Amino acid sequence: MDVYHLSYPNHLFKNDKNEAYSLAIGFFDGVHKGHQAVIQEALDKGKEKNIKTAVMTFDPHPSLVLGGRKEKVFYITPIQEKTDILQSLGVDAVFVVRFTSDFAKLTPEKFIEFFINGTNVKHVTAGFDFSFGAFGKGTMKDMEILSEGKYSVSVVEKKQLVDEKISSTRIRAELTAGNMEQVRELLGRPFKLTGVVIHGDKRGRTINFPTANVEPTEGQFTPATGVYAVKIRVQETWHEGVCNVGYKPTFNNPDEKRLSIEVHIIDFDQSIYGEEVTVHWYKRIRSEQKFNGIDELKEQIGKDKQVAIEFFKNENE
Repeated sequence: MDVYHLSYPNHLFKNDKNEAYSLAIGFFDGVHKGHQAVIQEALDKGKEKNIKTAVMTFDPHPSLVLGGRKEKVFYITPIQEKTDILQSLGVDAVFVVRFTSDFAKLTPEKFIEFFINGTNVKHVTAGFDFSFGAFGKGTMKDMEILSEGKYSVSVVEKKQLVDEKISSTRIRAELTAGNMEQVRELLGRPFKLTGVVIHGDKRGRTINFPTANVEPTEGQFTPATGVYAVKIRVQETWHEGVCNVGYKPTFNNPDEKRLSIEVHIIDFDQSIYGEEVTVHWYKRIRSEQKFNGIDELKEQIGKDKQVAIEFFKNENE
């Protein structure tokens, strides 16, 4: 899969291969089931017209430019993960358009000139609520009107789960609540977080529950504090585990807030410091809580571990 990084006005697309594209367009954070429906429509149109299928997405999040946000934006799928998922769906090319102040000022007509006609797009697919151009003035109806016969257009209607629209906003709300099973339904796969195993306080070893302290890749959304049943990939092998996201209130000063992500890997005893790992999140077992002592904590971790083992036993049957 080819990945092209474009920016306006200096780095626009040069179609050296003279490829024609069926294009799915949107921000696609999460690449959830609603996004997948848009991408599948583009893939189907590509096969129908015997042309390549591409996805156009934007980076960074438009709210950083349009809304003047000072806080960090955390992504459900950072750009590298997004492109990996798009490749797995069978997309031939990805256009990553840099979202800047200059880009945000483009009229709908100029957007089409540079980013649709300029990329030799023969079909455009987007969701019903996609907008483009300055102030989001361009609608999918405008996309069709402004085509001048150079490309055709498909609009994918909203996709729902339990009578509510599948959206990135909804997924973020479910992640904030720790509802990982619902997140999995909306995404069509478990939520994923990547990171590197770093040195922690090594307290887990002293209570016979050693943990991998995962420093997440910057910009990723972290689920709500609590204890989860997870799977973790270490050196290409998946293992079941129990993950605690939180501030370890049993041991730490409540005024010193430093979030940690620690995974106790079941039936695993290797040193993996420095390894890049992937965590898949399946079920929230309980909220994080403060215990009266180490014995009480050990007893509860043992129970959490058993819940995770039972969960994956049922999951695998």
